Amino acid sequence: MEHRYTLAPYTRTADWLICPNCNQRQLVPYVDTETGEILDPSCGRCNRESNCGYHLPPREFFKQNPGARPQGDAWKEPPAWLKNLPNRPRAMPQSAKPASSICVLPNELVERTILFEPRSNFVKFLDTLFDPLVVEGLTIMYNLGITKKGEVLFYQKDIKGRYRGGKILQYDPVLGKRIKKGGGIPVNWVHPLFKKRGFIPETWSMTQCVFGEHLLAEYPEKPVILVEAEKTAVVCCGFMPEYNWLATGGKTQLGEKLNVLKGYDVTALPDIDAVEYWQEYFAKFPGADIKVEDPYGEAATEEDRENQIDIADLLIRWHQSGEPDDAVVPTVPTVPLISGTGRPAVEYKSAVANMVAKCIPAENMPEVEALIEDFDLELVSVSRSKSEDNEDTNRQRPRP
Repeated sequence: MEHRYTLAPYTRTADWLICPNCNQRQLVPYVDTETGEILDPSCGRCNRESNCGYHLPPREFFKQNPGARPQGDAWKEPPAWLKNLPNRPRAMPQSAKPASSICVLPNELVERTILFEPRSNFVKFLDTLFDPLVVEGLTIMYNLGITKKGEVLFYQKDIKGRYRGGKILQYDPVLGKRIKKGGGIPVNWVHPLFKKRGFIPETWSMTQCVFGEHLLAEYPEKPVILVEAEKTAVVCCGFMPEYNWLATGGKTQLGEKLNVLKGYDVTALPDIDAVEYWQEYFAKFPGADIKVEDPYGEAATEEDRENQIDIADLLIRWHQSGEPDDAVVPTVPTVPLISGTGRPAVEYKSAVANMVAKCIPAENMPEVEALIEDFDLELVSVSRSKSEDNEDTNRQRPRP
């Protein structure tokens, strides 16, 4: 049966059906691979996997509707076009592609979108939580980009410093809540925009990695914490930079891309609605020591569960509680000086030195660090020189 019926390939949201469970136009139907016809309007999978989770596969549909099953055993056979294919090795999973076949985004394209001004709506939200120096440190650590519409670009940078892809999301700059277009259209990615403008070839294909994976090389001594959303990883790093915060990109976005975590001690903190799912999944995950914790416990309210809170929501709540004993005090994240080389970054004794080091040559840092230590200097602001040439260059930088 797996050969005869398959989920309809994504074309446009108008082709989706109304989900029988949540009444949203989010149901991807199963179609006949021979005719392309929809099996039944109720037979499909809802895209709202956390909020709805509806999934009626053909096997279950036929159990409920025996009369709809094709006569005889013909439905079990693969379609003719599949049977006639020549024998060939099975395609390698995307995440298991050899290094030579992995498509990467050119560094110069990515760097053009990583700007401190203007600020994306997500970075504006970070401004409501942290000191400007902390926000700048987070922008650099996680390579946060910006589009012309003020959306944030969460780039996936692997442990070898290669940019595998960039997820485009929009956030409310005050509340920090994700703004979903058209009632929940899937996320956009930067590579189709780069293709459209001719920056990368049409044959470019994305092989995803864990968000924040590059930090494993830049800060190998830090304990690793795995969360679901990119936003969660960035916010939590602002509060607790002593950890490497990585994100899967979603509740079920797991699989072979997590193989990079083999050999690491990893603590996983899923969203409140995914605790049991992750506990079951990682109990069987081979080769990696990933312990799933439940930071919510019995203290979670019904409202928390309805809102599907995560660990970042808890940290923000404690931070905004106004109770100094319970509030989390953010510190300036140290910023890697050697980015994308796969080597540990140089770190200095003070957070001030680490921030200053971004703006001056490395050979001058010993003297500068000594001055900072001798005079107990504090960093008041960071500014970049703006010559006329630089201003012209900045204005010409294309952004998605």
